[in-house]
Amino acid sequence: MARTFLVEADGGSRGNPGPAGYGAVVLDPASGETLAEAAEYIGTATNNVAEYKGLLAGLRAAHALDPEATVRVRMDSKLVVEQMSGRWKIKHPDMKPLAAQAAAVFPPGQVSYEWIPRERNKHADRLANEAMDAGKQGRQWEPGASTAALDTAAGAPAEAAETAPETAPVTRGWGAPDLGTPATFVLLRHGETALTPQKRFSGSGGSDPELSAAGRRQAEATAAALAARGTIQAVVSSPLRRCRETADAVAARLGLEVRIEDGLRETDFGAWEGLTFAEVRERFPDDLDAWLASAKAAPTGGGESFATVARRIAVTRDKLIARHTGRTVLLVTHVTPIKTLVRLALGAPPESLFRMELSAASLSAVAYYADGNASVRLLNETAHLR
Repeated sequence: MARTFLVEADGGSRGNPGPAGYGAVVLDPASGETLAEAAEYIGTATNNVAEYKGLLAGLRAAHALDPEATVRVRMDSKLVVEQMSGRWKIKHPDMKPLAAQAAAVFPPGQVSYEWIPRERNKHADRLANEAMDAGKQGRQWEPGASTAALDTAAGAPAEAAETAPETAPVTRGWGAPDLGTPATFVLLRHGETALTPQKRFSGSGGSDPELSAAGRRQAEATAAALAARGTIQAVVSSPLRRCRETADAVAARLGLEVRIEDGLRETDFGAWEGLTFAEVRERFPDDLDAWLASAKAAPTGGGESFATVARRIAVTRDKLIARHTGRTVLLVTHVTPIKTLVRLALGAPPESLFRMELSAASLSAVAYYADGNASVRLLNETAHLR
């Protein structure tokens, strides 16, 4: 009797195009047992090419196990699923040969395709990010790496880095054991710049503006409020100027040093940097619609997608948790990183990013426990500015 395999595959690129990798896993659909894993760093490529290569690797791994098997492929790439199902045309020259190779692994009729949400494709996504992490270190992914503890600073990958799982485990129930003092991140959005009141896109790919006079007043007010509370034990900042200036004001008041963490930088908004939403709508309507509809869509001109940023933030989060176990740390960062940390702590979908308000110099807080769970304790507090 022919066997049935479940193949889950994913790919990603840090830059689109940029350093890319894929991951694939073959599962027993009855038991859920992992039968084979594949992952590879593929150099510079787009997200879609990496996804197709992940599909191809997954099909080949299944074929090696049993060429007579029936295969169900599950991916969170709507594009690949629809194209391989024959419902959408394949127009991109880089994807046509990959699709043809994937279609030739098994005879027609033995493979079916299903789209799944990204949160149900974590295994393959993790493998892809491990591969990209390995590539960043100048090596290739090796089998067995995926079983390593993902919450250690050394083992955490990055598209995220992108290796650590994006979402935390299910929230602890009432009556859970005492897990000790959590690592608590107090999240401070930087003070205003000249671009803030104009509501212009201001990410990591733009002019790196300084704080305005209003922003400096906000930073000083925040510093006074945090000094009065007396709970901050360390200060970590995004490398961008507006955050460093905000962090310096707080750290000076608290008598602490500022540590710079590149992973806390804002999204790169590509060609949208410095533009208002209305200006982007006028100049890049199709790209904007795609960005609003999918976390995997990147801004025009090589910007970062929210999916890419989420993986980067997840890796940074885990690294900082490992470094600051049981401590209260101030993270001075930006809108997208703060919203992403809150979203991941809540296990909320990507579209929740558009449903949170974060004012300049506002405070939020998330606590992280030893069992991997998180608790959102504060969001967008601005009382200290009044």
